[in-house]
Amino acid sequence: MRVVALISGGKDSCYNMLQCVSAGHSVVALANLRPHTHVPDELDSYMYQTVGHQAVDLYAEAMDLPLYRRTIEGSSLHTGREYSQTAGDEVEDLYQLLKLVKEKEGVEAVSVGAILSDYQRVRVENVCARLQLQPLAYLWRRDQAELLREIISSDLHAVVIKVAAYGLDPERHLGKSLAEMEAYLHELSEKYGVHICGEGGEYETFTVDCPLFKKKIVIDSMETVIHSADAFAPVGYLRFTRMHTEDKREGSGGRPLPLSRCPCQNTIDRMTEELEYADKTPDVQGGCPSNAERSCQSEPGCVPSHSSRSSSGFQWISGLTALQSEHPDVQSQTRHVFTLLQRQLQEKGLLMKHVLLVHLYVSDMENFSQINSVYCTYFTHNPPARVCVQAWLPVSQQLRMDVLLHDGTVACEEDAFPQRDTLHVQSLSHWAPANIGPYSQAVQVREAVFCAGQIALVPCSMQLVNGPVALQARLCFSHMEKVLRAMDSRLTLAHVLQAHIYITHRDHAAAVTEVWNRTIQDVQRAFMLVGKHWQPFKLLTDL
Repeated sequence: MRVVALISGGKDSCYNMLQCVSAGHSVVALANLRPHTHVPDELDSYMYQTVGHQAVDLYAEAMDLPLYRRTIEGSSLHTGREYSQTAGDEVEDLYQLLKLVKEKEGVEAVSVGAILSDYQRVRVENVCARLQLQPLAYLWRRDQAELLREIISSDLHAVVIKVAAYGLDPERHLGKSLAEMEAYLHELSEKYGVHICGEGGEYETFTVDCPLFKKKIVIDSMETVIHSADAFAPVGYLRFTRMHTEDKREGSGGRPLPLSRCPCQNTIDRMTEELEYADKTPDVQGGCPSNAERSCQSEPGCVPSHSSRSSSGFQWISGLTALQSEHPDVQSQTRHVFTLLQRQLQEKGLLMKHVLLVHLYVSDMENFSQINSVYCTYFTHNPPARVCVQAWLPVSQQLRMDVLLHDGTVACEEDAFPQRDTLHVQSLSHWAPANIGPYSQAVQVREAVFCAGQIALVPCSMQLVNGPVALQARLCFSHMEKVLRAMDSRLTLAHVLQAHIYITHRDHAAAVTEVWNRTIQDVQRAFMLVGKHWQPFKLLTDL
């Protein structure tokens, strides 16, 4: 894809560019938001690094790429966990900047160096969704010690230009390279919990050279500015006063050096080794039932059923479907299903926002895109988690839907108005598969977490992993555990109360069960194996 790289001058935005190139994308433009000339270098912004902005113009010359810059006019107005379009917010400056770059350069994706900041990721993803751009965040939730080592080893040269943490001193540490600081950052992490990559704002950097640069940046003169002379954790930064670019050694510029091996592939290789003594029986592909077989199934009525509401406000509505005789095409069937759902919700005094989890069953995945085109019009901002599988349905039905609701008005002693939190990651990364549809990876109400289905996709490519059922199962479980930890760092698969594992053939049950038991280290939890005949991407397992 044609990529515009959001750059601050720091190590993370620069290294993510390297990752984009390594993944086969083309960085064709750079974009940066800068403060007004009359405001301090260190802007009070939740979103943007502005220290070192004086030298960002040199990136265009160093990389021989167009640089688009825009002055930050807005401020941090909408500071909640989620973001919606807000006039006057600094995020809208990013929207206008990327809108211009898309019009001028025809870009399809945006490189962003976020590592741990949900605040930043959510806002960049909001802007990208509005502009139909794909965010690329290959550093997202990477192990910081491993990542810092990779950055240094990739021949990326960055210097510390701001410090703001206990143990970091402007006089001692400003201007030092990452290589010089690495061991000390590990020491601070062990002693005081400092984020090794500075994700807590402990320090910021400026990149003066990397394999993508055709010229290197040379800082001729700079001055130290003390922002806060705190006795324990003084805050200070460098202001560049004179700088220039300089030709690199012949043959050393403009050609990316080999990067470390893809983290996704490293994970897959490690899993393969762990499973080398697992069941090696050939994968068995189950066949689809014939129309005759399916027509033998009795046709149920189309009246949905519902469970009683639990004391904590949870309730299921099941059997939402439509008959082909009354609704001939799949899209009209889908709309009828949602009409039934809305009618049920109205009777209970609830809205679509009260839906936490959807189980969507389709008779033929060939119809999925048509169903999804209707589905996405009903769930937009922070949608519910979803499990979608192909299943044997009566011939007259092309889809069926079950939904889990939560009535937020049900009070409890701990929390009279429980908050609903969602995890809706849309960026391509090495972390876990991005959302490719109108659903969230997980939804949490109180202490209950409801997760969407996971399939064995390689996160950075979104392609099905090439391997046996045991490997697919292990990768699915890994994705799920990462989602749980993103919701709450204390969660693991050992906390799972119930898991539904979908397989394509009953012969896979033993291998999948063995992988599950190994993965949770013999901590037994309720789970259910469901046989089915086919999955998207010829999937073998789905958690």
